[in-house]
Amino acid sequence: MTLVLIGVNHKTAPIALREKIAIGRDELAETTRALASTPGVAECMIVSTCNRVELVAALEGPDVPVAGFLASYFGIDAQVLAPHLYTYRDKEAVSHLFRMAASLDSMVVGEPQILGQVKEAFAVARAAGTVSSQLEHLLQSAFSAAKKARSETGIGSNSVSIASVAVDLARKIFGSLEGRTVFLVGAGKMSELAARHLVQQGAGAILVSNRTAERARRLADEISGSVVPEVIDFGQLYEAASRADIVISSTGAPHPIFRREHGQAFLHKRRNRPMFFIDIAVPRDVDPEMNKLDGIFVYDIDDLQQVAASHMEERSREAIDAESLIAAEVERFHQRQRTVNAAPTIVALQKKAEEIRVAEIERLHNRLGVLTEEQLAVVEALTRGLVNKFLHPPMQAIKQAARDGDEARLEVLCEEWSVSMAVQAEARRASEPVKSSPESPSVEAGSEAGSGTNTEAAAEADIARSVVNFRIFEGGMGARK
Repeated sequence: MTLVLIGVNHKTAPIALREKIAIGRDELAETTRALASTPGVAECMIVSTCNRVELVAALEGPDVPVAGFLASYFGIDAQVLAPHLYTYRDKEAVSHLFRMAASLDSMVVGEPQILGQVKEAFAVARAAGTVSSQLEHLLQSAFSAAKKARSETGIGSNSVSIASVAVDLARKIFGSLEGRTVFLVGAGKMSELAARHLVQQGAGAILVSNRTAERARRLADEISGSVVPEVIDFGQLYEAASRADIVISSTGAPHPIFRREHGQAFLHKRRNRPMFFIDIAVPRDVDPEMNKLDGIFVYDIDDLQQVAASHMEERSREAIDAESLIAAEVERFHQRQRTVNAAPTIVALQKKAEEIRVAEIERLHNRLGVLTEEQLAVVEALTRGLVNKFLHPPMQAIKQAARDGDEARLEVLCEEWSVSMAVQAEARRASEPVKSSPESPSVEAGSEAGSGTNTEAAAEADIARSVVNFRIFEGGMGARK
């Protein structure tokens, strides 16, 4: 199985391209199922945020053509998209995913939203039935590593986000937000975060509008305090917008909701007093043509990178510590993976030994005569105990070779103990879990994996689950008596 991660982000592609392949929450499950239907894709999920769209897939072979999925699905010229795509495979894919979940690849390093977004993407994929054991193990390990990075380093201290950077930009534009009217268009998570920062910065008045009025009222109630937000009916959006000095927009609209003609009308009502738009939506809510109007100033999410750079300087030390921690977690993941991959060989060795043990007891059955139930139990316990003691050294050697990634040593050990590849393949098939179905219970977006520190114990547990399929320690003569 080959693991591949393909995508674009704020570092490789401008927002004009990213918005063409942005996947809304309502379309994510359908798009994920479309990727899963690609021949050779065994498991998959898609992460789509304002700063990235990434495909994560377990492939049946290294040559499965998934690189062209985004271009074909969204009807974009592949040659236009190709220079902006990045592709990671196997260990590099694991490393990128772990860093992304820990916000080390974010525009604002340390922002907490990305982990929740990856969890949500994983929950959607599970509900759609497009993930199974490989991505399950990978993502739970990534969640654990990200949580560890935030709890054991200072990367999550003085938490910042795209929304807080947007408010910081607004403050820098005016020097102070006191007495300024700010209009929040959209009532999602970004708007909620922005609203809380606006209150902290002393905004004079806050207007809130959303296509769903109830969500706008709920947001207004949640942030109400020294400033009582005014809820604007979405149908009155353009009439109310001219009252605002700053408009922060983050809707999920597929096309711009503020266009050049709107900007001209706003300036006329404001008697040419300047107006600032901070557009943190992808696709963009504000048509770039508005920026050509004298008195209208538009900043999109890519423009926030310069402001975010100052936060990165402040967090450089914490980021270095987090990078080291994530690198160690990636290596721990691969070590565990290698140990788990040795399970079919160990199962095959135990199966072969059990067959020999049972055959020898059958051969000596007539010489032993009629045995009582207690005597038979003694023979069973004695022979099993001997077999387990004899198997212990080669099993430990196989596990160590797997942990070290020493394929040559593994082959030598298999030859020495006469474990054929065919027997290993049979053991592997028997120990593989069944792929999840859409009816399978989905993981909660906020759930966390364990600490991930006891790698050996976790690997032993995975091996044990494979071994139990053959009932090594049950059955035998006792089952046939």
